[in-house]
Amino acid sequence: MDNVKALFKPRSVAVIGASGKPGKIGYAIMKNLIEYGYEGKIYAVNIKGGEIEISGRKFQVYKSILDVPDEVEMAVIVVPAKFVPQVVEECGKKGVKALPIISSGFGELGEEGKKVEEALVETAHKYGMRILGPNIFGVVYTPTRLNATFGPTDVLPGKLALVSQSGALGIALMGWTILEKVGLSALVSIGNKSDLDDADMLDYFENDENTGAILIYMEGVKDGRKFMETARRVSMKKPIIIIKAGRSERGAKAAASHTGSLAGADSIYSAAFKQSGVLRALTIGEAFDWARTLSNLPEAEGKNVVILTNGGGIGVMATDAAEEEGLYLYDNLEELKVFANHMPPFGSYKNPVDLTGMADAKAYEGAVRDALANPNMHAIAVLYCQTAVLDPRDLADIVIREYEASGKKKPIVVAIVGGIEAKEAIDVLNEKGIPAYPEPERAIKSLAALYKWSNWKKSKRV
Repeated sequence: MDNVKALFKPRSVAVIGASGKPGKIGYAIMKNLIEYGYEGKIYAVNIKGGEIEISGRKFQVYKSILDVPDEVEMAVIVVPAKFVPQVVEECGKKGVKALPIISSGFGELGEEGKKVEEALVETAHKYGMRILGPNIFGVVYTPTRLNATFGPTDVLPGKLALVSQSGALGIALMGWTILEKVGLSALVSIGNKSDLDDADMLDYFENDENTGAILIYMEGVKDGRKFMETARRVSMKKPIIIIKAGRSERGAKAAASHTGSLAGADSIYSAAFKQSGVLRALTIGEAFDWARTLSNLPEAEGKNVVILTNGGGIGVMATDAAEEEGLYLYDNLEELKVFANHMPPFGSYKNPVDLTGMADAKAYEGAVRDALANPNMHAIAVLYCQTAVLDPRDLADIVIREYEASGKKKPIVVAIVGGIEAKEAIDVLNEKGIPAYPEPERAIKSLAALYKWSNWKKSKRV
């Protein structure tokens, strides 16, 4: 595991194929390492030698990794495919531990390419090295400020580890997480999975103190048994969400030609995921919705869910979603009566609790506080339709303040329906680790995902 650790916590990184020319991948990776704030040593390697300047820093360019005077723990390989075997051999002689290979032109091209891949892995293992890829965009680990990719620079730190088999989609998702305020602990492109695969990543993140949940975009697995055994073990500790592409026959063929992976019958994957406690998302949006709750929130201590709303309509929509998802809406009227203190006489304290369109900051503050304080209310959904009575950003501040004061012991999700101010409020909540959404159903379904994982674990402990 030490050599896998070098992918995320290397003391030094060499970029083999480094370039001083903007537009080149070797330039982008060097630039991201510098600008994201990696504090270890960075070495530029290119057969041309010389000197380059990137982001105000000058680098001597070594013609070979063997010329670097110090130890190198991780080497990012960005040279054409035909030179990769020689570079891997030299990295082995140098004592490198981990090799993310960005270069493409291997297993995804067919049998000949697969043979070359196998030879690379054989060479790497001879020296005790591990290969990530080939055919990848790199690796990010936010706690060490490591961004060894040619994707966006400003990845938000958080508790979600994202593993992607698709390079282009992975880069796009990087940008999407920044836009949507989804914090990542890690982002790993695994490409052709010649050596390290999804199961190895699960193995690492199982005990990673900075990761709360794992999200995988997968097209296929090479060793199904190994993956499922690992997933079942890791699911007992941390939630795993998988977007499995290639559900249709034609999609499966496309996946096979894309990364050379075996897709297999989709129904088999679905059954195996269920047995292993894996939550299968059908869309990217759904996966990230769930990931917000699963990476940030504690598990509920019981089944009683309370919905607080200022609009009957969104309350009904949330109730429909809760019933569809098998969530239990708490219906003890004696206990729910406490909410009557925070609404006009024509409000309803039946769950969903309708604080009415007159609900102001004081009403929401009191209702949220009472719900968080009541030991028989185990999970809370706060819904808000934007009105002139209460600025959504003020509501966000209330929820953050009350949740932090309560010790964050219960799961809480928020849905705010409205305009620009609503979007700003949602972003603020998500930045603070409180899952917030622009639609009530999305909030409820995300809470349900947390319950599904928690209930699966309980069923295995019996």
